[in-house]
Amino acid sequence: MRYLVEAFVVGALRRGRSVEQFLGPVGSPGRPGVRYVEVRAAGTSFEVYVHTVEDGHETVLDLYEFPPFDQDTEEEEFGRLLGSAEAPQGALVLAEEGTGAVRGRWVNQGVVQDEYHDFVRAGRPSGVSPDGHAWPARRADL
Repeated sequence: MRYLVEAFVVGALRRGRSVEQFLGPVGSPGRPGVRYVEVRAAGTSFEVYVHTVEDGHETVLDLYEFPPFDQDTEEEEFGRLLGSAEAPQGALVLAEEGTGAVRGRWVNQGVVQDEYHDFVRAGRPSGVSPDGHAWPARRADL
């Protein structure tokens, strides 16, 4: 089972483990990119980061090694901090409201690589994910 039920998402975050969600393509055919959201424990709070990276790599599938989509932003090396919350559930709501992430599609850290690999194998579909779910709507300021 790839996707985590909410209790497992909350449990992972409380144990200090990150959860992630692949959000799909961004950019244009001439300048493709992809993005994903991460929720991570940070001391006594939980932070939400949005990662937007270049795409188009045919032989490299390590999403974490891709250069930032916006080369002018140094902060993109670690993602863009969307915000933080005191409780895991609050961080999930923040991520979902801020990025369009879907509650039933969170994965453990590292599994977002599998999501990206499926995306590449399916021919990088722009309208829906490889399993038929619509990509989350991207906020204009993200």
